[in-house]
Amino acid sequence: MHHSKRVLLVEDNADDEHLTLRGLRKCPVPPHVDVARDGSQAVDFLLKLEDDSERPDLILLDLKLPKLSGIEVLKRIREREETRAIPVVVLTSSDEESDVRRCYEYGANSYVCKPVDYTEFLNVVRGIGTFWLCMAKLPSLISPETTSAASK
Repeated sequence: MHHSKRVLLVEDNADDEHLTLRGLRKCPVPPHVDVARDGSQAVDFLLKLEDDSERPDLILLDLKLPKLSGIEVLKRIREREETRAIPVVVLTSSDEESDVRRCYEYGANSYVCKPVDYTEFLNVVRGIGTFWLCMAKLPSLISPETTSAASK
């Protein structure tokens, strides 16, 4: 069954959240977007997924978050089999080389610095969404139930 694409946006800045949502609405097929406003909310959201239809096809992750840093969220995403294959694009204002390096070391699929210009920001987000949700060929995400059923 084909479902509409889903994005988990992890962003604590209301203005950046608004711009990102606007940019995603400009994608060829606008996704459903769930928003987590701190790192702890993001991890809780991912832990409580009821079924595959709720699983995000893409996670847009800010780094500077309250409660749990974006790096820590990324580590936890990659530790779990259920979430390991979900593409994670770090979308942040940090252009620190150490942040870039650590994100890739922990399995980020892409690292993008947020443009300051409004139009550029919208275009960058639309580009990210278009690439990861419409163009990139990704493996099917396998749920633990599917894995255990297949091994019997």
